[in-house]
Amino acid sequence: MSDPCWRVDLGRREYRHVLNLQRELVAERQAGRIPDLLLFVEHPPVYTIGPSGNSGHLLADPALLARIGATFVETERGGDITYHGPGQIVVYPIVDLRRWRTDLRAYLRALEETILIALEGGGITGRREPGLTGVWHDSGKLAAIGVRVSRWVSSHGLALNVSTNLEHFKHIVPCGIFGRAVTSMENVLDTPVACGPVRDALARAFGRTFDREMVRAPKGSLEMSLH
Repeated sequence: MSDPCWRVDLGRREYRHVLNLQRELVAERQAGRIPDLLLFVEHPPVYTIGPSGNSGHLLADPALLARIGATFVETERGGDITYHGPGQIVVYPIVDLRRWRTDLRAYLRALEETILIALEGGGITGRREPGLTGVWHDSGKLAAIGVRVSRWVSSHGLALNVSTNLEHFKHIVPCGIFGRAVTSMENVLDTPVACGPVRDALARAFGRTFDREMVRAPKGSLEMSLH
């Protein structure tokens, strides 16, 4: 029988708030007080960078960030600089990898597979790029991945561009990769795409890829953490 994984839809929340929430939930998962979780969220405009990233890949000065209503946050995940904003689905798995595979490379490939399956259901054929992490299309990068694993419990995760304002990627070198475009599902399909069905597709694909039974988090189960 598959292990349960709670799906939690957070709506739109500030990046720092969800960063602190992840830290709390990782500790709870390490202690065995909660099952695996899949957090879905959209963030207001924010640029984030991991410890190994190059701050020179942020091409905007503070005045420009203020003008576009964006913030800049140094965070704990792997990878370089990226952008989060409305129209982008961000997924944070809080998962005990000891109950799956203690192999970080395999985990990254499985997150890519989750995205590829979800995209296929939406009529888009994505692909991997040799030597790079994420999911791509002929017109550019569709999804970025950056994770953190502590005592084999994961946090951070993936970001899939659905109807994202792609202009905001022009203010960075996305993921530290020069000369590569960023795209969105709407851009690829040339038609409006709603985030709700894509979230559902990602949840189903995650359950399939990681052999988890996806269930909605019981009401009140995370009430203290979500305030």
